[in-house]
Amino acid sequence: MKAAVYRKETGLGIENVPVPELDDDMVLVKVANTGFCGSDHSMIESGMLSDGYILGHETSGVITDVGKNVETIEPGMRVVIRPTFCGRCRDCRMGKPYFCSHNRRSIGIGDLPGAFAEYIKVYPQMLIPIPEGVDSQNAALAELFAAALHGVKCSRKEKGAALVIGGGPIGLALVRLLKIIGFAPVALSEPLEEKRVIAESFGADGVIDPFSEDLSAYVFKTTEGVGFETIFECSGAAAAIQTALDAAARSGTVCIVSMHFGQINITPTTFNFKEIWMTGSYSNTHEENIQCLKWMKEGQLDGRPLITDLIALEALPRVYRERIHTGKAIKVMLTIGDEF
Repeated sequence: MKAAVYRKETGLGIENVPVPELDDDMVLVKVANTGFCGSDHSMIESGMLSDGYILGHETSGVITDVGKNVETIEPGMRVVIRPTFCGRCRDCRMGKPYFCSHNRRSIGIGDLPGAFAEYIKVYPQMLIPIPEGVDSQNAALAELFAAALHGVKCSRKEKGAALVIGGGPIGLALVRLLKIIGFAPVALSEPLEEKRVIAESFGADGVIDPFSEDLSAYVFKTTEGVGFETIFECSGAAAAIQTALDAAARSGTVCIVSMHFGQINITPTTFNFKEIWMTGSYSNTHEENIQCLKWMKEGQLDGRPLITDLIALEALPRVYRERIHTGKAIKVMLTIGDEF
């Protein structure tokens, strides 16, 4: 089969590799679509990937074969894939299975080869059925929207004025989900017009270019001087965290969804004078994926406007160099097998 394989000396390249040999307790999935995630880019650029690794975890596909010890699962089932978890450790008991460290298995971002390939083998516990009426591209985007939904869950807020800082895929997904859930008004701060246009199509009540407009004045006008009840930092820019704190209402919440690996400078008295709740968000759960698939089935959620580049597997190395690494693409989606 064909796969996009990472090599330490040359980066991503297309190679012919063996179809995974099916274990007795695993299933074989023929990949339909796989999205390229920001974490894929981070891992490639980190230089820490092992030679010969296959990335890709935002995927949809169809089961083609099952191991002899696998029950209740049959070929033909349409699925998305999530990591396993034990259900017994401290993290699992706290409702945080994405932190599970007890024999956790995952594709493309952990110990199992990923879905930038024609076939993958996975464990039955990793499977989430795709509802009828949900196409393979949307299904492959479910994990992205689930990560955004997890940010909302971490914020512990269910309504009110919400500001999203940064219009990457997660930020744009948040805009759509906040509207579905019932937050209002929902605003996006994003310098690129293309992303602001998508946010408006997702129902944003307001968008602002922070490079050419006064964000503080916009916050004051939009919230009548109160500030936003909930702010989601999705830009990854170090200065954006203080911006989020400044834009928050008293007793508001700031949720850091993006990953910041360096040191951040903030003004601690902002917490004192506003009594702000600040939290972070990491990964997502099976249940959050299922909820996003449900919204897709009901017609409330269509993630396909995020896709700026729909490409074949063979084109990934070139698109990575020209569109992903340069930051020109919003969401790259691979068509690998038969779409549905």
